[in-house]
Amino acid sequence: MPTDLLFREDAYLKECSATVLGITEQGGIVLDRTVFYATSGGQPGDHGVLTTRTGDAILISTTVYTDPATKTEIAHIPADAAATQLAIGDPVHALIDWDQRYKLMRMHTALHLLSAVLPYPVTGGSIGTNEGRLDFDIPEAGLDKDEISARIAGMIKADAEVRANWITDEELAANPGLVKTMSVKPPMGTGRVRLIEIVGYDLQPCGGTHVRSTREIGAVKATQVEKKGKLNRRVRLAFA
Repeated sequence: MPTDLLFREDAYLKECSATVLGITEQGGIVLDRTVFYATSGGQPGDHGVLTTRTGDAILISTTVYTDPATKTEIAHIPADAAATQLAIGDPVHALIDWDQRYKLMRMHTALHLLSAVLPYPVTGGSIGTNEGRLDFDIPEAGLDKDEISARIAGMIKADAEVRANWITDEELAANPGLVKTMSVKPPMGTGRVRLIEIVGYDLQPCGGTHVRSTREIGAVKATQVEKKGKLNRRVRLAFA
């Protein structure tokens, strides 16, 4: 049964009540609804805690999709599987590590700006709490870190709105230019695909969590440009 992915509609939700739907063979806890983001698209899964009705705390080390293709059901992975005493139908209270989540939201949005500054196919990426990176399919390009940093800083200063919209699978198929990533394809098959728009700068499919405006990102800078092959360039961003 699909998990109601509350973070897709409101990335600022920190907690929710939920009911256990199942336990995976690996000990992952599947809930009917969750605020926990699951590992996907270069963004790590959330940490946090599930509290049982008896007050016991189950530390969650990460969260993953049980079916990475459709991304509709999430398993919450306990730090200590042996300590989990839950059954189907049990109520729990889910609470994420907000400090970690908010840093990831800020960095993820900053990387979308980077992909707007460098409008080339993206071959890979990674999102961290202090730094992130994107890999681009670029020939010899002479990328300048200071110029990249300055252009992103201007977008952040503009306080551009970041908003989510939904389109159908068919609409995405008819507009393949919306997809920037070569290695990670947007989840399709459920009938609709989520778009993240940074008004005036960027529009692309994305299931990740983002801040509401570019100003929330804070100061970032391009710290390194690496040559990772004949046509591959890796650009790293870090919070300044």
